[in-house]
Amino acid sequence: MPLVLWALCLGVLDTVLCSYSEDQCSWRGSGLSQESDSVEQISLHCAEGSLEWLYPAGALRLSLSPRLPTSTAAKGKSPRQVTTCIKPSSTFRGAQIYLERNGILELLLSEADASLRPRVHCFSWLPQEKVALFLQSTLHQDISRRIAAFRYELRGDWNSRLSLPSSNLSMEGACRPCNDTEILMAICTSDFVIRGNIRTVSNDVEMQESIISVSAMRIHRQKFTLFQPVGKSSKSTGSIHTLLRCGVKPGPGSFLFTAWLHFGEAWLSCAPRYKDFRRIYEDAHQAHENPCEVSLD
Repeated sequence: MPLVLWALCLGVLDTVLCSYSEDQCSWRGSGLSQESDSVEQISLHCAEGSLEWLYPAGALRLSLSPRLPTSTAAKGKSPRQVTTCIKPSSTFRGAQIYLERNGILELLLSEADASLRPRVHCFSWLPQEKVALFLQSTLHQDISRRIAAFRYELRGDWNSRLSLPSSNLSMEGACRPCNDTEILMAICTSDFVIRGNIRTVSNDVEMQESIISVSAMRIHRQKFTLFQPVGKSSKSTGSIHTLLRCGVKPGPGSFLFTAWLHFGEAWLSCAPRYKDFRRIYEDAHQAHENPCEVSLD
């Protein structure tokens, strides 16, 4: 059971619930007891979490000051930048979200955009910058059934190698093949490392995503069990997402897929052919330049 930490949330105790676990925080509150011109301050010190604001009134200010997982940054060093992603619920209503960066507000998600097509929105910021999410309630005569809810993720050093479905995060270089150094680092740090074959590739034009169906020959690592055996076959299958504009197509041979967990889905980082990975890994091993050890077949 998560530990309830009231100290992380400011507000009226009978309307605010703040839950905390080792990895995730959640805040749940109501605007019924909030003045229309008030701003409630919230601070959740987790890299992942959720917020649910019932009957929005006034405004909320969510400060972003997470204790980032050590795996997301180089050992002993602070991340060069932090990437934050928010995913609104399919029923997001009653508010719009602004990014507050060094005191300046920038509209991140309008109520209209959220109701048309909920999608992930990402942005990056430097550790020394003062950043917060500012939720402003919108005026409605009937506030019933209006809930502004979203999930968030923060990661250190999420770079251009990770393809995320967001138009407001720079994706320069996301579709180019990984170089040797990026491949070796991805093998060591990714949430998923899967050797397998491409079964099919399906495209979702509306979400601007491609979904790669993979038949796994060997699972080196998976943070959560997204690849599972199907039927009587001993092989596991699963899906990895990437950007539609990367133009991924089915191809013969085996690949080594590396991916990050993103709102419960695997998102592609690097995917060299397995024979190329072996050559890169063995060359680095001979030169004593491997950042980690991997079992080869």
